[in-house]
Amino acid sequence: MSQPTPHTAFRDTTRIASGSLATVALAVRTTLAMEPTAAILVFDDATGKVVDLDLRGSDIEIAARYTPKGSETGTANDDAPRGRGRPKLGVIAREVTLLPRHWDWLALQPGGASQALRRLVDDARKSDGGRSQTRAAQERAYAFIATMAGDREGFEEASRALFAGDDARFAEHSRSWPADIRAYARELITGPALPEPTP
Repeated sequence: MSQPTPHTAFRDTTRIASGSLATVALAVRTTLAMEPTAAILVFDDATGKVVDLDLRGSDIEIAARYTPKGSETGTANDDAPRGRGRPKLGVIAREVTLLPRHWDWLALQPGGASQALRRLVDDARKSDGGRSQTRAAQERAYAFIATMAGDREGFEEASRALFAGDDARFAEHSRSWPADIRAYARELITGPALPEPTP
């Protein structure tokens, strides 16, 4: 089973929690209990975008709400009804929309359409040279800094440096930003990396 995406919470410009969504939600609840008017934003580490939390109920209810099913013991429930695909192998069934000529070509491939599509995706990932990962990192970092630093000195220049892949210029133009904002933006730029495709 894939690991849940980590999240990060900020109170104003200070990072107050990072980790699973359940952990972060409980930290946010604790902070708001001590400081009800605190301005808190929670970010998805995979996208850099703000997520809304439902903090109603007890700590146990909040933890249960944001704990993925099956992760309490580290394994999914083997008695649960199986969906399409091969979940034990990590296969996920989703709809793919193609034109008739695409389906015709896939039908001629050894192993069938699913196996052919997996081969095509793996080949594309291998020949990508990391460009997709770099673009995703730039986009998640931009989503975060646009929210947290969009009105700060150097934002426009830092954004241009971000998409140009110029780390030195990004650091230079973001130097006046609060330390936690700079540090988290750097983390979003440099990771987490996607797993390499298996041969």
